[in-house]
Amino acid sequence: MSLDKVIAISGKPGIYALKQQTRSGFVAESLIDNKRITVGIRHNVSVLSEIAIYTLSEEKPLKEVFQKIKDKENGEQTISHKSSKDELEEFFFNLIPDYDEDRVYASDIKKVVQWYNILQKNDMLDFETSEAAASEEEE
Repeated sequence: MSLDKVIAISGKPGIYALKQQTRSGFVAESLIDNKRITVGIRHNVSVLSEIAIYTLSEEKPLKEVFQKIKDKENGEQTISHKSSKDELEEFFFNLIPDYDEDRVYASDIKKVVQWYNILQKNDMLDFETSEAAASEEEE
């Protein structure tokens, strides 16, 4: 599954996979506990493929950040999102040395780490394969 089908819903923990569209929104399934919820238009939803991390020179797509974490951790889980602020910032600085510390907060790093671990647990980090499958579907 590509990041185009994975969303974060404001006010709800974790991330969700889009399952189907309804007249008033869509149905999403939690990647933490597999519970399905109906998401209406009034919810603030972010698609993970549209999220980027600010660096001093450009915006780095979240997919690239996840790939860097995956390469660094050899495809395994990374540090806990419950680690201290200093540990999270040091981890992120080692990963992306030029990230913009004024615009990327510890809470943002915490989300990225948590989302990575959820995607890794659900075996959803193989972006090249999912992109190839998506392009084949379009043709």
